[in-house]
Amino acid sequence: MIVLGVALLAAATLIGVYLGDLLGLALGVKANVGGVGIAMILLIAARLWLSHRGRLTKGVQFGVEFWAGMYIPIVVAMAAQQNVVAAVSGGPIVLIAATGSLVLCFGAVALLSRIGRRDPDSGAVEHGGSVIGGDAEPEAVAPAAAPVAPGARKG
Repeated sequence: MIVLGVALLAAATLIGVYLGDLLGLALGVKANVGGVGIAMILLIAARLWLSHRGRLTKGVQFGVEFWAGMYIPIVVAMAAQQNVVAAVSGGPIVLIAATGSLVLCFGAVALLSRIGRRDPDSGAVEHGGSVIGGDAEPEAVAPAAAPVAPGARKG
């Protein structure tokens, strides 16, 4: 059934690329406009449609999620490569802006990690770490209270 998930991804990709080419022609651009985005939206819509109809088996779901997880980083890497080629041919100001934004992002991550740091000596952090590590069992959750029938009296 994993093959059906891959087939669903392939169909969404082909339809998305075709619609992206049509959109490019309609806009007068000699390129695919949004084909990958359209494909991902189609894949999400097909997955939700199958899920609501009860036809999304574990195999199909695994195939779709695995290849969707592989597909997005590959597309981002391809787009990044095209952006680097355009940036180098665009002149030094583009490279300066890219370097500046990278430095700002690194600074923001460092600042946010210092602000969000918790006390490592707290019991909750230690208990969570032991649960994740498999050294302790998670705390048992109390069962929910039984529903009270309408018209039932106390006393």
